[in-house]
Amino acid sequence: MTEQRIGQKSTVTLHFALKLDNGDVVDSNFDKEPATFTVGDGNLLPGFEQTLYGYKAGDKRTVVIPPERAFGRGNDANLQTMPRKDFDDMELSEGMLVIFQDARRNEMPGVVKTFDENEVVINFNHPLAGRDITFEVEIIKVENPA
Repeated sequence: MTEQRIGQKSTVTLHFALKLDNGDVVDSNFDKEPATFTVGDGNLLPGFEQTLYGYKAGDKRTVVIPPERAFGRGNDANLQTMPRKDFDDMELSEGMLVIFQDARRNEMPGVVKTFDENEVVINFNHPLAGRDITFEVEIIKVENPA
C-alpha cells in the first residue's frame, strides 16, 4: 500500500502554528487536539494549503508564506476616514479594534490607525496583511478519496 500524500480533496489531520517574523505566535494547536480539514473546503487559505501538497503523515515542516499567499498586502483603499463625531464619546486609541456593521448588518472589524478631534482613520485591512507568516505543521494523518 502506498503512502497517502496530500493533494486536492485530501482530508488532513495536523498540528499547526502561525508565527510572525519576530517569533510571536498568532495561532497554534500544538498544545491542543489536532485540526482536521479537507483540501479545498475553505477552512485554510489556498496559499497555506498549497504548501502542504505532497506531504504525508509524519512530515514536519516550517514554511514562510509571503503576504500575497497569506493575508494579502495592505491596501490603501481599505483605509477609511470618518468624522470624529461618529464615535460619540468613545475613548479611542491607536491600534484599538472597533466593530462596525455594513449595510447588510454584517460585522466588519476595523483598527484605529490615527485620530484627532475632527476625524478618525480606520484600517479595514486584515490585521496580518502585509506580513510574512511562518507556517509550522506536523501532519498526523492523510486520507484521500477513493
